[in-house]
Amino acid sequence: MTKDTSTKNNDEPVNLSRSEQKRNQVLESAMELFCQNGFPLTSMDEVAKHAGVSKQTVYSHFGSKDDLFVAAIDSKCVAHQLTSDTLMDAADPQRVILQFAKQFGELIVSKDTMTVFKTCVAQADTHPEASKLFYNAGPKHVLGLIREYLTKVNQHGEYYFEHPHDSAVRLCLMLFGELKLRLELALETDHLELSRQQYLQDTAEMFLRAHKVTLK
Repeated sequence: MTKDTSTKNNDEPVNLSRSEQKRNQVLESAMELFCQNGFPLTSMDEVAKHAGVSKQTVYSHFGSKDDLFVAAIDSKCVAHQLTSDTLMDAADPQRVILQFAKQFGELIVSKDTMTVFKTCVAQADTHPEASKLFYNAGPKHVLGLIREYLTKVNQHGEYYFEHPHDSAVRLCLMLFGELKLRLELALETDHLELSRQQYLQDTAEMFLRAHKVTLK
């Protein structure tokens, strides 16, 4: 089988089969079209044409447009390393939470994420199914990862999260920051982008301090 060399986010070379290459082409085209047209106005035929593959190829990888949309959203999480593999080391929450804050903080203000989010909001009344798919594949999935991680952190005794799900929600919403709000409103953001990394670090550290177990 023909293979091609690509790179991961960490710049390590990775060999992709022809099938994997086509799958990535489909995902990239799908995300571009979902951003341009929204979920309801994007068809599998258009995705196939844009990706330069047959419609049969698209369906061989993704059984429906719903599946393709979910996979496209999930691919963005994977690209930013927001997976269960990243949230593994429960003995070192200082490092893991900071890493998560930076990766999640970059994802939520990325151009594709913002565009799809705005499109879902704009079409929520007429096509609520797209909003539900987006929520389940993106926010709900990430919240689940953090909730499970915080539950494991509790077992080590250094930090305690009484309600891990609520804590996960608070962390994610704090990481949005002013930058995401201004991007949603198409306002100027240059001054916030310059201090974004420091904001994410400060937020992660504040979150952990609030949950640190103190000995009486």
